[in-house]
Amino acid sequence: MTETEMKQKVAKGVFWKLLENGGAQGIQFVIAILLARMLTPAEYGVVGIIMIFITIANVFVQSGFGTALVQKKQADEMDFSSVCYFEIVLAAGMYGILYLAAPIIASYYEIEELRAIVRVLAVVLFPGAVISVQTAYVSRKMEFRGLFLSTLAASVVSGAVSIWMAYKGYGVWAMVGQQVMYYGALMMALFLTVSWKPARMYSMERVREMFGFGWKLLCASLLDTVFNNLYGLFIGKIYNEELLGSYNRGEQFPKLIATDLGMAIQAVLLPAFSSRQEDVARVRQMVRQAIRLSSFVTLPMLLGMFAVADTMVEVLLGEKWLICVPFLRIMCISYCFWPIHITNLQAINAMGRSDIFLRLELVKKGLSLAALGVGMCFSVYGMVMIKAVQDFLCTFVNAAPNRKLLGYRIGQQWMDVMPSAGLSFVMCILVMTVGRLFGEMVPLVRLTVQIGCGAVVYTGLAWLFKMDSFWYLARLIIRKEQTE
Repeated sequence: MTETEMKQKVAKGVFWKLLENGGAQGIQFVIAILLARMLTPAEYGVVGIIMIFITIANVFVQSGFGTALVQKKQADEMDFSSVCYFEIVLAAGMYGILYLAAPIIASYYEIEELRAIVRVLAVVLFPGAVISVQTAYVSRKMEFRGLFLSTLAASVVSGAVSIWMAYKGYGVWAMVGQQVMYYGALMMALFLTVSWKPARMYSMERVREMFGFGWKLLCASLLDTVFNNLYGLFIGKIYNEELLGSYNRGEQFPKLIATDLGMAIQAVLLPAFSSRQEDVARVRQMVRQAIRLSSFVTLPMLLGMFAVADTMVEVLLGEKWLICVPFLRIMCISYCFWPIHITNLQAINAMGRSDIFLRLELVKKGLSLAALGVGMCFSVYGMVMIKAVQDFLCTFVNAAPNRKLLGYRIGQQWMDVMPSAGLSFVMCILVMTVGRLFGEMVPLVRLTVQIGCGAVVYTGLAWLFKMDSFWYLARLIIRKEQTE
C-alpha cells in the first residue's frame, strides 16, 4: 500500500470512527440524560457498583487478544475464529464466578438487590467476547462504516428499551436492561454489517501464540481496570451509593469526550502505526500528528465543559444532580492528559513492545496506590483531586519509553500539546466570564450563549494563530465535500 493510499484509508477510517463514536455516543448521551431525569443518583450508584465487577471480568475474557489480532502482521481466519471460541469459553468461566460471588457482593455492600442484578448483568460477557473479535477485525480491515451502523442501531434499540422500562417504574432495572440489550443488539448487528464470521476451525497453537503477546496486555489492562475502579469501590463502600452515582455521572461527561472522541482517532491509528512499525521516523511523525490532533479536538471540549459544568448539569439533568458538578470539573482536568496517555501507549503496542506496556502499568499502579492512600485522608472531593494529580504525573511515565523507541521526548510532546491547551484555557476563562455576566438568564439560554461563545472564540483563535491541526481538519473537510 502506497503512502497516499494509507493516508486516504486512515482519513476515511477516522471519518467513520468519529461518526460511530459521535453518533452512537450522542444517542447514548441523550438516553442517559432522559434516564437521569427519571432515576436517582442512588439508583445509578447501585448499577455503578456492579459495572465495576463486570468491567474487571470483561478484561479476563478479552485478555488482550483484540490488540494482538490487530498488531499481528499476518492474522488470518484461523486466528480470528480461534480467539472468538476461546473468549466465549472464558466468558462462561467468568460468568460462573460472578454468579457464585453475587451473594457476597450483595452482603458486602448491604444491598440485597445486587444479588439478582449481578447474575443478570453478567450475561453481557458472552456477546462482549464476540464483539471484541469483531471490532478487532474492523480495526484491522478499517471497515468502520459497518461498526458505525451497528453501534448506532444497538444504541437506538437499547435506549428505547431502557426508557420504556424507566417510564414503567422498573427503576434500576432499566439500566440493567439497557446494558444487556445493547451488547446483544451490537453483536447481532455486527454479524450483518461486517464481513467476518467465525468459521468452524480452531487452533490452540494460534491462541497460545497470540497469548504470548496478549498476556502482558491482559495484566496491564487488569491492573489499569482494577485501579481505575478502586475509587468507585471505595466511594460506594465508605460513603454511599448516592455519592458513587454522582461520581460516576460526573466522570461520564468528560470521559465521553476524552475516551470516545480521542480513542476514535487512536483506534484507526493503531493499525496504521503497526503497518509502519519498521519505519521509526514515520511512526514518530504519525504519533506527533495524533497527539496534536487529539489535543486540538478534545482539550477545548473538556475545558469548555469545565466552564459550563453547573449550568449544563442543571439544564440536562436537573437540580437533584448538582451534587456531581465538583466531580465533573475535577474529571475534566484529569482527562485533559489522555491524548498523551493514549497515543504513547498505542505507539508502544504498535512497535510490538507489550513488555514495556506491562512495566509502565506496574509503575503507574504504584503511583495510584500512593495517591489513593493519601486521598483517603481527605474528603471524597480531595480524593478525586489527588487522582487528577496522579493522572498528570502518569503522562511522564507513559512518554518515557518513546524517547528511545521513537526519539520523541516528553518535552516535545508537551510542546505539541501546549498550543491547543493555551487556546482552550483562554476560551475557558472567557466562557466562565460570560456565564457570570449572564447569570440571571434562563439556564438553557445561558448555556447556549456560553457554548456559542466558546466555539467562536476557539475557532477564531485557531484561525488567527494558524494552528496546523485546524488547517489539517479544514482541508480534510474540504476534500470530503469535493469528493462527494
